Amino acid sequence: MVKKILKYLNKEISGLHQAAYLLGICAFLSQLMALVRDRLLAWSFGASHSLDVYYAAFRIPDFVFASIASVVSISVLIPFLVERLETDKGKEFIDNVFSTFVWFMGAVSIILYLSMPALMRFFFPTLAAGADGPEMIGMARVLLLSPLFLGFSNFLASITQVYKRFLIYALAPLLYNGGIIFGIVVLYPHFGLIGLAYGVAFGALLHFSIQLPFIIEKGLLPTFRWNIDFASIRQVASLSLPRTFTASSNEILEFFMISLASIMASGSISVFNFAWNLQSVPLSIIGVSYSLAAFPALARHFAKGERDLFLAQMVGSARHIIFWSVPIMVQFIVLRAQIVRVILGTGQFNWADTRLTAAALAFFTLSLVPQGLMLLFVRSYYARGKTMKPLLINFVCAAGSIALAYWLYHFFLDSPLFRVFIEQLMRVDSVSGTEVLMLPLAFAVGVSINMLTHWIDFSFDYPEFTKPVFKVLFQVFGASVLMGWLTYTLLPVFDHVFGHNTAVGVFLQGFLSGTGGIIFGILVLIALRSHELSEVWKALHRKIWKAKPLVADQIPM
Repeated sequence: MVKKILKYLNKEISGLHQAAYLLGICAFLSQLMALVRDRLLAWSFGASHSLDVYYAAFRIPDFVFASIASVVSISVLIPFLVERLETDKGKEFIDNVFSTFVWFMGAVSIILYLSMPALMRFFFPTLAAGADGPEMIGMARVLLLSPLFLGFSNFLASITQVYKRFLIYALAPLLYNGGIIFGIVVLYPHFGLIGLAYGVAFGALLHFSIQLPFIIEKGLLPTFRWNIDFASIRQVASLSLPRTFTASSNEILEFFMISLASIMASGSISVFNFAWNLQSVPLSIIGVSYSLAAFPALARHFAKGERDLFLAQMVGSARHIIFWSVPIMVQFIVLRAQIVRVILGTGQFNWADTRLTAAALAFFTLSLVPQGLMLLFVRSYYARGKTMKPLLINFVCAAGSIALAYWLYHFFLDSPLFRVFIEQLMRVDSVSGTEVLMLPLAFAVGVSINMLTHWIDFSFDYPEFTKPVFKVLFQVFGASVLMGWLTYTLLPVFDHVFGHNTAVGVFLQGFLSGTGGIIFGILVLIALRSHELSEVWKALHRKIWKAKPLVADQIPM
């Protein structure tokens, strides 16, 4: 039985769409578990001070993962592994990187463990000075185990990705969220808030453990060595550090926004995180899945000098990111209240929390398409061995978003006219703590500028990219607007039928309205003879396990 399971997990997946759909399905299941996790947190705490403490404790460990542990991330190591695993130097390279990572992460973790009280007082002074301050510091220290295990896991996942074992990589987040849910349900009642941190650390350990069987089977399990070959490490570092800093720019942006939220009304951090997590669901399923699935092929095409195939892979990925993301963006904006109420509206999470989180979700959702395309553009740079340009773009835009968030926050407080406009636009005029909405608004503006900058720069090298992608964008956007209009029109009809006083009634109202809008949108795309819709239909009819390898989609340019 165990052998059958391992054989099933170790199956090779070929083809962009097949890999992307597999990653997307598992990402959906993982995000579904994440929504269960958030619902449990909402039921237990609501948008409260205690939950603010929990989310604040996450910040420094998450930043460590994004800025340090991701030095050995997939996007960094795959090009090196693709080259070396075809020779007899693959195992030696893996051991060198692993040993360096152990030394570096161990030293960083010890330093942060000792300095955690000072760091928390600096970045979250209000929370650190409160009665829960010591517990927040203790949670943050336990959570330092998370970037350690996740860093090891991502290092091993680079190997499984090279061998196209996407299922192993895709299942790891499911186990991670399972560990967190275990912490909420089992450990929190016994240990209090710090039990939540134990659950996160346990989930990270599971994330790491699922990678081991395939790595052991291939004889590539890393072993620690004292005599490290620093020549190969310098080669990796010269490319990985800029890539890591590029990837961490978004984490830095989130870090400072949550730090700003900590001085706002109680529960602001919780509202920010709930809305952030909800918008991350479609981003993970679409943008992350397509960019991850496309990256190995992009790296191979560029390494072989296959410019046309490289461009075709980029155009195909961008078209499908847009095809899926734009309709979801429209539906999320129209159905934001129903989504938040159904997923989080339980226990301590009241109607005011729902309205504020729904408004924040609407602003975050505006960045869904830019975020997905930005991930793809960044990986196209990595595939071409370019690291400094995305680093500079991401950091400048992140810094601009942070500055914009601070300015919008003060402008919101100082300008009654602007505040009333935003509150009435988002229908939160009778809710307190609306200043937190300036954070997702600043994020959406900053990410959009970031994506446009990447797009313009990429178009200088590949001018053929824009025309076919723009064609899809205009086509899908038009169909999505009509879809959103019908969804919005149907809402009061089903509200009259089912009401909005029960979770079932709210769910049926949103589900049936959204389904009607989606069917109408599909009919519009059929009338427009959407090439993407046809590709999706064909891909869904292929058996994902038996699909023939695809080099790149045949795309009309």
